[in-house]
Amino acid sequence: MTQYEQKIIRTNGVALNVIQAGPTDGKPVILLHGFPEFWYGWRHQIDHLAWKGLRVWVPDQRGYNLSDKPKDLSDYRIDELVMDVVGLINSTGHDKAFIAGHDWGAMVAWWLALRHPDLIEKLVIMNVPHPRVFQRQLRSNIKQLVKSWYAGWFQLPFIPERTLRFADSRIFARFIQMTANKGSFTDEDMQQYRQAWAQPNAMKSMLNWYRAYLRYPPKAPKNWRVSVPTMIIWGKKDVALSFDLVEPSYDLLDNGELVIMEKATHWVQHDEKERVSQLLGMYFV
Repeated sequence: MTQYEQKIIRTNGVALNVIQAGPTDGKPVILLHGFPEFWYGWRHQIDHLAWKGLRVWVPDQRGYNLSDKPKDLSDYRIDELVMDVVGLINSTGHDKAFIAGHDWGAMVAWWLALRHPDLIEKLVIMNVPHPRVFQRQLRSNIKQLVKSWYAGWFQLPFIPERTLRFADSRIFARFIQMTANKGSFTDEDMQQYRQAWAQPNAMKSMLNWYRAYLRYPPKAPKNWRVSVPTMIIWGKKDVALSFDLVEPSYDLLDNGELVIMEKATHWVQHDEKERVSQLLGMYFV
């Protein structure tokens, strides 16, 4: 069984809780979780990537679980989140790293590729569109606007976090289990998530990712195309993000691959854990 190490890595003014595994001399791969997960969202992939000889880094991103939770909304701007990952890459001692992101972790990964392509060896994106595509679709695609209703609710001050705390995180847990394939998340898994959500100030900090993205929109790059070799993995049964977003995102890749998982949901690395692990291992190694 793979041995996990828990470390605190200081980067960009915050302390991030990071799980590490695999040979210390292996090439680094950084796995970025989404909302409302934490490092545990990659539990099915860590062992396989470590077995393939990679040094696996899996952070709780800022605002989540055991990592720092800055108070100011501006601290959750996408460029701050990107610089957190830049600091992690620098901390590996390597010039570049393999990057994989899911959900919000994928959005950070997209922007990392747009801002700092020189730091990425290869990139894997899971179930989040290219930011330019998402921006356009929210303006013109009524179907996607309806699917993204919850992001609007999250913009309200105080009400979302108080509602979610009052419900003892049952809303999050129920949402995940209802929108994933049956059996992808066990009751024991949900207990791990509830512990992470119960960390002081975690709920507000997690929601601040949504709030900051709208209130502090990132500056557009000179070129929206992604030069980094990139694989998009997409679960077609995603209830939150329209399948219409996939093709135009792929079209913005200079060197891209696309894998559609017909039976997977938004929670693709949970629904198809073995297949996703194998794809990551083959692509990165």
